[in-house]
Amino acid sequence: MNGFFDIPSDLQNTWAGLIGLHLREALLPVLAGLVLALPLAQLCVRFRWLYPPVLGVTTVLYAVPSLAFFVVLIDYTGQTELTVMIPLAVYSLVVLVPAIVDGVRSVPQETLAAATAMGFGPVRRYVQVQLPIAVPALVAGLRVAVVSSISLVSVGALIGNQGALGNLLAAAQKYDRPELAANSVLTTALLAIACDAALVGLRALLTPWMPRGGRGRRPAVMAK
Repeated sequence: MNGFFDIPSDLQNTWAGLIGLHLREALLPVLAGLVLALPLAQLCVRFRWLYPPVLGVTTVLYAVPSLAFFVVLIDYTGQTELTVMIPLAVYSLVVLVPAIVDGVRSVPQETLAAATAMGFGPVRRYVQVQLPIAVPALVAGLRVAVVSSISLVSVGALIGNQGALGNLLAAAQKYDRPELAANSVLTTALLAIACDAALVGLRALLTPWMPRGGRGRRPAVMAK
């Protein structure tokens, strides 16, 4: 009798291995999205006219179904992890850019004036003054991006063995083993909860001045 953690041999991985693969395919795109979002958001703050078109483009890209994104990319990147991770990185921008822009714009003008008077240039002021104050908004955006990315990785199973825990859903149907589907759903949910809790802890560590009872505003998670 097959058990809850008995992974079919054709997946060529263990349950722990699938978890590691799932986290890699989910978190690396969010990290890449963050690296892109930080300078892009600063440009939007500095040149206000740029924000609406940037937000419009990221929103339109988010509206593209993940499967359609895969179909377009597969001719260039093949059935690889990149085909899954590139759309996830793009999707994260629609959450991260507004979160960073809102956070940076919330910095009081008096604080910026004081930093400028101390000789801080635009880059140093952004890195050492604006971003630290914007941490609560940034982490709120990261929480949504990470949870969404963890859930969307499973769609990669549709293009081959690139969906990590999502492959268990395909295996459940192939071998008539519903316990594999339950494993996939429960493990993915637990990973999302664990990562979200880790980000809450990171926010508390980076913002010791914030009241521990406060709750940051979180945008709704949009399913793909």
